[in-house]
Amino acid sequence: MDTIDWKLLAELQRDAAQSNQALAERLNISAPTCLRRVRHLRALGLIERQVAVLNEDAVAALLGHGLSVLAEITLDRQGDEHLQVFEARAVQEAAVQQCWRVAPGPDFVLVLRVRDMPGYQALAQHLFTQDANVRNVKAYFATRRAKFDTALPLG
Repeated sequence: MDTIDWKLLAELQRDAAQSNQALAERLNISAPTCLRRVRHLRALGLIERQVAVLNEDAVAALLGHGLSVLAEITLDRQGDEHLQVFEARAVQEAAVQQCWRVAPGPDFVLVLRVRDMPGYQALAQHLFTQDANVRNVKAYFATRRAKFDTALPLG
């Protein structure tokens, strides 16, 4: 990894849709070199995937709904097998955008996106209430998102 690789990763985090030619010009390298480096960064596993990040509020406005929820989950039994079972169930849910095991405090923090409050209640019933090992759920309903970024700090 050299300076150009780090700059390349930073540029791709900013805009992965730019052409290889435009990316090469921004970094003052040739297009074939740029392509070779990007392929190498993928092979190393540093580039996991390329996606379009949608504007959550704009999509919600068009659909007429959208509720973001941050939920803290505490399990009754915290053995690794119990943590793995809950984690496997949580990541299968489309409404679960992020699932974090955390310590200290709750066992998990989930970022959820549901249609509306009845949608949250249905998810809570299915994911939390029916699981005898879930001891406590503390949900926070987002009223405003001040910042959202997907870029990792590379400096």
